[in-house]
Amino acid sequence: MTQATPLRRALLSVSDKTGLAELGRALAARGVALISTGGTAAALRDAGLEVQDVAALTGFPEMMDGRVKTLHPMVHGGLLALRDNPDHVAAMDRHGIAPIDFLVVNLYPFEATVARGADADETIENIDIGGPAMLRAAAKNHAHVAIVTDPEDYGPLLDELAAHDGATSLPFRQRLAQLTFERTAAYDAAVAAWMASHTGTPPRRQSFSGRVAQTLRYGENPHQSASFIVADTTRPGVATARQWQGKELSYNNLNDTDAALELVAEFDPATPACAIIKHANPCGVATGATLVEVYARAFDCDRTSAFGGIIALNQPLDGPTAEKIAEIFTEVVIAPGADDAARAVFAAKKNLRLLTVDALPDPAAPGQMVKQVTGGYLVQDRDNGVITAPDLKVVTKRAPSEAELADLLFAWKVAKHVKSNAIVYAQGGATVGIGAGQMSRVDSTRIAARKAQDMAEALGLSASPAQGAVVASDAFFPFPDGLLAAAEAGARAVIQPGGSMRDDEVIAAADAAGLAMVFTGQRHFRH
Repeated sequence: MTQATPLRRALLSVSDKTGLAELGRALAARGVALISTGGTAAALRDAGLEVQDVAALTGFPEMMDGRVKTLHPMVHGGLLALRDNPDHVAAMDRHGIAPIDFLVVNLYPFEATVARGADADETIENIDIGGPAMLRAAAKNHAHVAIVTDPEDYGPLLDELAAHDGATSLPFRQRLAQLTFERTAAYDAAVAAWMASHTGTPPRRQSFSGRVAQTLRYGENPHQSASFIVADTTRPGVATARQWQGKELSYNNLNDTDAALELVAEFDPATPACAIIKHANPCGVATGATLVEVYARAFDCDRTSAFGGIIALNQPLDGPTAEKIAEIFTEVVIAPGADDAARAVFAAKKNLRLLTVDALPDPAAPGQMVKQVTGGYLVQDRDNGVITAPDLKVVTKRAPSEAELADLLFAWKVAKHVKSNAIVYAQGGATVGIGAGQMSRVDSTRIAARKAQDMAEALGLSASPAQGAVVASDAFFPFPDGLLAAAEAGARAVIQPGGSMRDDEVIAAADAAGLAMVFTGQRHFRH
């Protein structure tokens, strides 16, 4: 394979004109002949550069509204020809094809077009054909051709030319080829995903793509390598957050911060809410009148687990709340903004990461979840189920009071984000006990009650906060035992999906205990 390839002719065709003029000038200064199309050629001429139109090269005008312009042997022959193959060289001479040493293409903005909700006709017109064809041709022939598909690589290219007297090295071209195939693969995956969504037809093959935003120090454990990949089209969230301070986020930090933000986004942003997460499970959640209040109430659910946790708020962080948070060690705080006073408080906590987002994720938005299993992947829609009061079915003799109903809906939102089997006790818009991830629902119920009792003792309370609380279960009670354990802990109302073969027995047990119980008809397993 050829090692160093001088750049003599370059073809440029870009939708993103960022840095184009500067790149064109730098190439022209090295004597590189420029070939271009449509708007790219116009932009280069506006920069005072001499450009040959592709139409002049091919002998054919751009046609069909620009759908056909570079799909021609004069272009693809120049990109694909092996310069060290005598037959290829003879074919080039015979047909008057000149080599193209450098290709600059970034594709029609298909992903952005879909993201802004364009109609089908406009979306289809933003499916690039000639661009991917040229990119794949040049990348295949990286032994002789350099390719750039992203403006962020203009600088490295110019550095390479400076280091090799106007030429590119094979390792550099190999890297560019890799980046090119990554881009075309991601582009095709985006088009296929849109087609499946647009037609409503389940895919036969499914691809997922994203951009490696960060190589992480390690994964869940130090012996596991990991990276943070940001989807090409993404909901607001951790992937779009700005980090103000603190050391680099770890795999576990990112996972837990995502869990915290998704949970706190369940609540009306007009009402302050706080979620504290540890190992992807909530250890305290509250709503209330002020951020200071809701943080304190969330913290009081399980002060032990909150140490070293992740905190998410649904309103901009203020100074007084930051001061309270700073009283213990916290890994990450994320909120839709933070005022100067809050940032000043956290400035003294150099190991605390402060992240802000421009918007909270929409809990009802569609999306997909992907989990790898041996030999394949499990793919499902994200759990965007939302339950409101009219969706509930009262199944006991006693209906919940207005205050109980509010707490039931609050606890249900929290249970959706607790690992199964999930049990959540809540009272007054705050969790008072959470049981997560147990193989037995009865065990989760007892753990949640025990945590409530532990905090009562730690706070010097005369009774467990589970007394008079409501309880949420992410799935049905298969037997009355779990419900009776909640009643023994002091719960007065229950929210659960229903649907057990023994619902009648569970309802009878609730009636006998004087509980109010509602069914949602919707389950929230989380594994």
